[in-house]
Amino acid sequence: MPPRIQNQLVSNSLLPYISSSSSATSSSSSSASSLSKLTSCSSSSSRPFSSTVATQTRQRAQMFEWLNTEGTALKHHTPGTPNYVGSLKDRRFAGEDSSVPDTVLRKPFPLNPHFTSENILSEELRNEIYRRVTAEKQSVRAVSVDLGVDMRRVAAVVRLVELESRWKQQGKPMALPYARAIHEMVPTTPLQEGSEARRRPHESINDLPVHRLTDPQIFYPVSESRQFTRVDAGRVFSAAPALEHEKVNEALANPDEAVSSITQNPGRIEHVGKGNDEQQVLQPADVRIPHPHLIAHERERINNPETRQVWKRYGERLRKEEEAEQERKRLAKERIEQKTTKVQPDASRFEFRIKDVVVSKETTGHDGRGSKAPGRRYGVPNYDRRKGQVKIPTRVEV
Repeated sequence: MPPRIQNQLVSNSLLPYISSSSSATSSSSSSASSLSKLTSCSSSSSRPFSSTVATQTRQRAQMFEWLNTEGTALKHHTPGTPNYVGSLKDRRFAGEDSSVPDTVLRKPFPLNPHFTSENILSEELRNEIYRRVTAEKQSVRAVSVDLGVDMRRVAAVVRLVELESRWKQQGKPMALPYARAIHEMVPTTPLQEGSEARRRPHESINDLPVHRLTDPQIFYPVSESRQFTRVDAGRVFSAAPALEHEKVNEALANPDEAVSSITQNPGRIEHVGKGNDEQQVLQPADVRIPHPHLIAHERERINNPETRQVWKRYGERLRKEEEAEQERKRLAKERIEQKTTKVQPDASRFEFRIKDVVVSKETTGHDGRGSKAPGRRYGVPNYDRRKGQVKIPTRVEV
């Protein structure tokens, strides 16, 4: 038989369910007195069925003590400035009259001082990006350089603002209070014009991602009399033969023209390898960065003190880049249209677009997954998880 529950541990909610068998072992007077005691005890008890005292732990007491002393500074914040926990210690040491550096205020985690909270775009800067791209018809590259925002972020801002305006037209609710609260609690980048935006950009706009061909470590012997440049290093990583001396000397004599000839005509980049292993020769960093024209602009700015002429050449160089990009898009669109046959039946609102493809070993590849034929998308099963399949390389192809 299970043990009987003690009277002082039973709450008021259990009184109607107490069995009458308990009164059989005691007199009616004693049961009435015990019930009166039970009622008074259960009304004062806040934790039924608990035999331990609800004491406050040391950590909980320290937490409330911190909230009532140092933590009071986090209850309210100044709009436009961050109010992180990591800055409380530095504020206490600096005092009320001393100013705390901005880098200290942007550290939200006290145990991770290497993490810094980055800025977000302000509403004025976001609207200016959208206005320049849509109203003034400026290119994404030009807006990125003028306002100091990465090209990918500029494109994302244009898409999101366009989506926001579409939602407003459709009458959908907007989370404006949440957006205002976030802009008040995290650091923002204000709208800056001219040289101030280039001097203090929102983020780095010319970061170079690590290419997969540069992962291995290669020891390449070079004679001391040879001038080994970044072009030669890219060809070594790509396993491509060295360039002729005449071409190397031309590139060294006029590096700006060498870079612009590649950026304006990327289809002329040399390829190495065969079949599925075919790839472009790795280009130097001057070509692969998002804004290669800024290198030529910096060279001219150092060599030529005339600022007006330097910016004029910069605008001409940027215009040539945009014209070359538009021409490439136009030619690619024409090639697609020439290969596509459009058929629209009578009294039909549908248009069928038929494109001839060549299904061969060169287009589908040896495994049928080539990108130049439909074999990559239709009818080719994947045997990666099938038992008995060899998943490790069995030979090395050079």
